[in-house]
Amino acid sequence: MMVHPNKLGSTGSVVKAHNIKAILLALLNTEYLSRVHLAQLTGLSTTTITNLISELIEQGIVTEEGTEKTSQPPTVGRPRTALRLVPDARFAIGIHIGIGSIRVSIADLRANLSEIHSLAHPLESSPEEVFQDVSKLVDHAIKASRLDIAQLVGVGIGASGLVDPSTGVNLIAPNLGWRNVPIQDICCAQLGLPICVDNNVRAMALGEAMFGGGRDIHTLAFVYARIGVGAGFIMDGNLYRGIGAGAGEIGHMTMIPEGGAPCRCGNNGCLETLVSEPVILKQAEEIARQNPQGVLAKRLVNGKPFSIEQIFEAARDGDHDIQTIIDQKARYMGIALANLVNIFNPEAIVLGGIFSQGDDLFLPGIEATMQERSFADLGKRVQLHTASFGRNAGVVGAAALALNAFFYQQLETV
Repeated sequence: MMVHPNKLGSTGSVVKAHNIKAILLALLNTEYLSRVHLAQLTGLSTTTITNLISELIEQGIVTEEGTEKTSQPPTVGRPRTALRLVPDARFAIGIHIGIGSIRVSIADLRANLSEIHSLAHPLESSPEEVFQDVSKLVDHAIKASRLDIAQLVGVGIGASGLVDPSTGVNLIAPNLGWRNVPIQDICCAQLGLPICVDNNVRAMALGEAMFGGGRDIHTLAFVYARIGVGAGFIMDGNLYRGIGAGAGEIGHMTMIPEGGAPCRCGNNGCLETLVSEPVILKQAEEIARQNPQGVLAKRLVNGKPFSIEQIFEAARDGDHDIQTIIDQKARYMGIALANLVNIFNPEAIVLGGIFSQGDDLFLPGIEATMQERSFADLGKRVQLHTASFGRNAGVVGAAALALNAFFYQQLETV
């Protein structure tokens, strides 16, 4: 996540917490910094830097380690001592509530993960049943890690659907069948730790901006597709949520207004009905039935349903019908991204979920259509690449919510 010195640091009018925030974000963004360089980045005086760094060293959050590595010509005098964050000084728990699955992990200050645990749950499960399982997974992860509970700054939860982060309530999750589920209240009662909750794709966007390939990007769109399709937007290091916390629901962008397939949201012809994993699986299974001698059909084992990876493998092995399906999905997605470029005009778009898993199959078509359909060649100026954390994007993003809220942005938990 980028640091903006003119906004973050000040020696006079801004409170101490604001200055510590500037220092921590600078050290997150650049692993080794001297006090002099830190002062330049944050706009703080060297005296302020010295005093605050002394406190952070005493608390075990920052350490002095070697000398600063810089591309600048060497200066006269002794080499500058380097400062760096101590990654295992504090930890956060990340919880990803997906559609039919839960993932829990523990992350250090640089989002290095440990104790990744997952559990499938039927879509018929009630929210209470799901969060009972969440609590058990969290307890198991903490015990297995032998972590000092005092080092935990809090818990971040990324959940499918429309989430109000100010209340921690999941207002509606069509793919889970949830409505007005008070996630934050439930988990606070069960876990006894500070909790923050947001939409899971927004959380992934924050994880990418803080710890992944989006760290040097001013305006970033993170687009994720699996059971559903959604997006998260980052503007100058901050999540953009919209007035009703609904920014990024591109899966419910209308693509076929007349005669489109019904969507779980209640509308017809949504993007989600065209490019999501269940749609691809359904169409691929129909192709396998129609062509039992085809490349895909020969991968069927004991009548078990196909996995998305088997479908991707069939396409890579030359199954023309499957390639046609994927090309069609890539075109629909490219149109959606062209619309996104025309509205948001991001510096970069990061693709996760099935588009990351099958990037070699999807990206050429997505990028070509995005560039073709966007206004005035705006699409040609957008960086398009895949997510940094693969299947761990959800738990990294959830942990990023907690690290951002309870460590990098707030003094009291330091």
